[in-house]
Amino acid sequence: MTTSALSYEVFVSDGPVRAGDQRMPDGSRIHWNPISSTLIYGAEEALLVDPPFTHEQISKVGDWIAQSGRRLTYIYATHGHGDHWFGAGELVKRFHGAVTYATPGTIEVMHQQATVGRSELFDRVFPGLIPESPVDAVPVPAEGFLLEGNLIRPVETGHTDTDQTTVLHVPSIGLVVAGDVVYNGVHQYIVETVDGGLRQWLDALDRVEALAPRAVVAGHKNRDRPDDPASIDLTRQYLLNVERLLAEKSTAREFFDEMVRLYPDWVNPGPAWYGALALLGK
Repeated sequence: MTTSALSYEVFVSDGPVRAGDQRMPDGSRIHWNPISSTLIYGAEEALLVDPPFTHEQISKVGDWIAQSGRRLTYIYATHGHGDHWFGAGELVKRFHGAVTYATPGTIEVMHQQATVGRSELFDRVFPGLIPESPVDAVPVPAEGFLLEGNLIRPVETGHTDTDQTTVLHVPSIGLVVAGDVVYNGVHQYIVETVDGGLRQWLDALDRVEALAPRAVVAGHKNRDRPDDPASIDLTRQYLLNVERLLAEKSTAREFFDEMVRLYPDWVNPGPAWYGALALLGK
């Protein structure tokens, strides 16, 4: 097969407003983080990494894929959090023949998110906004797969902002699509950093850095920021500040106020607030 040069583009979906009684400290509603979906494409075929999760987001991303003029051949989910794959089934209906790939560990988490995750979180805070989400993903070949002759390689990163996460490495263009291993100008989801999870996330960042990428797409990003590999270290520094402040602060409000002071330009402080509540209580 002839090898075609690959390119990529990123579509950032705005995070919807959460339903329910929980509010930010100033009384405002809580927003979900913006979500990055990445289209990697050659002359004819394309791969979508991390489809979004609400009907509206899925429709817009589907239109964007169609406008590319490429045939959607693969979908890849970097990890099991539902906001990065619940839309896969609807996109496969629209783009017949596309295969959804994930690692076996991610597929395991997907099954949890499609059942308990939906009933305990997603369908409570986004009632009626999410389509049916069957787990149709098949295990990605461990050695990777080819897109128009270019190797696409999953890299296991273990626990980051959840269990069994990965990044997708495209060596031919120096690209890492990092899922939630890396954030870029957006407050990070820290609820699952307990019991050593934060230190495991830091180890995962070292593994991504060792790939020496020229571009890194964060799973949650400020759409105005470039896909700069510097986002790896910014994610690391954010986690180190979380670790320090969890030890120093006794209340969620103290932790939250300091994080917002440290990151005045970061998008969406919602995860810093509900993360603080989960980790420090009131």
